[in-house]
Amino acid sequence: MEKQFSPSAARNTEPILAALRPRLPASGRALEAASGTGQHIAAFASAFPGIDWTPSDPDPTARASIAAHVAEAGLENLHAPLDLDVTDPAWPETVDAGLDVIVAINLLHISPWAAALGLLAGAERLLAPNGRLFIYGPFSRGGDYLSQSNVQFDASLRHRDPSWGLRDVDDVAAAARAEGLDLAEVIEMPANNLMLLFSKSPGGA
Repeated sequence: MEKQFSPSAARNTEPILAALRPRLPASGRALEAASGTGQHIAAFASAFPGIDWTPSDPDPTARASIAAHVAEAGLENLHAPLDLDVTDPAWPETVDAGLDVIVAINLLHISPWAAALGLLAGAERLLAPNGRLFIYGPFSRGGDYLSQSNVQFDASLRHRDPSWGLRDVDDVAAAARAEGLDLAEVIEMPANNLMLLFSKSPGGA
């Protein structure tokens, strides 16, 4: 197993933890979609010991890195990574329903729009009533970029892959509403990022 390290993940871990602390339940079950290197979820499991954390990623190299971070952390509430691709409509079938939390960090802008739709549809199926979905990353709002650097970043992403790019908060919120998820909060984050908090209605399935 080869443990990977991302400098950007190291930089944004503490701000993300600070945003999550007042908004997570004291206990429950959580899934991270597209866990990448595994740095974030190892930190989450350490910071929130009352929550059982399950990482996931469709890439085998990423899963090897996640597994290495899981092994190094040695935490009972941190589980082995799942092979999970949110663009696959069947992905929710591989996860036990009744999740309290789903987290996705830096996923939407480096994947096709189908990933956003798949994540939201899966969250509706898997979250318990009052469950919460956290999506972190760079976004536009109302069609406007938050900074000139985000304009340049978006252009570079679309040059690499035309299906990639910054998503607009309004578009994500509309897609979430179609799945029965409400945009409860938009949290300002460092480096022109946002965290979107979606909640599943108490009457949800």
